[in-house]
Amino acid sequence: MDDVKPHWLQWAREIQALAQTGLHYAQNSFEETRARRLIEIAAEIVAHHSELGQSEVMLAFQAQPGYVTPKVDVRAAVFHGGQLLFVREAMDGDWTLPGGWADVGEPPGLAVEREVVEEAGLQVRAQRIVGVYDANRIEGVLTLYHAYKIVFLCERQAGELATSAETTDSRFFDLNALPEQLSIHRTTARHIDDAIAVYRDPTLPVYFD
Repeated sequence: MDDVKPHWLQWAREIQALAQTGLHYAQNSFEETRARRLIEIAAEIVAHHSELGQSEVMLAFQAQPGYVTPKVDVRAAVFHGGQLLFVREAMDGDWTLPGGWADVGEPPGLAVEREVVEEAGLQVRAQRIVGVYDANRIEGVLTLYHAYKIVFLCERQAGELATSAETTDSRFFDLNALPEQLSIHRTTARHIDDAIAVYRDPTLPVYFD
């Protein structure tokens, strides 16, 4: 798959990442000043080409202290009775596989199980990885962070469907009648197709970018 991000965003993110890492390893005030100015330039690029203000971008960049690495998003493909679980995001009103950012110190399998409890009220068991994806390769979505997305095949264990502060609905959909309005920076058609393929044939290898 070709990277669909505009060049200016790729450049700004790379400048910010290199500068942030340089700031982490800076050995004198000159190196610190130079690194901070590069971060400002990256923020100016983003602000110039988007609807975000430079101060907003700087705040987002400053939330990444130290050596910059991709963030990790986990998603659960929970199948039950030939149906697939989705939750409706409160932020945009669209549908997604339940999930979110993994917490520091938390194994990824436990992270995805926790997210399903929090967003959909169900206790599940992570069975295997469907795929590991570059979460930034989504056309039309402005992403200041680079992230990897891990989709897990999960089995329903207990609990009843519920919602949370982050979700307004949770339900199982027939595989031939899945929701069309996806929250695409959380879940794409590719993630769903791969999950269904692995559900139908668990011997398939892990997908990855």
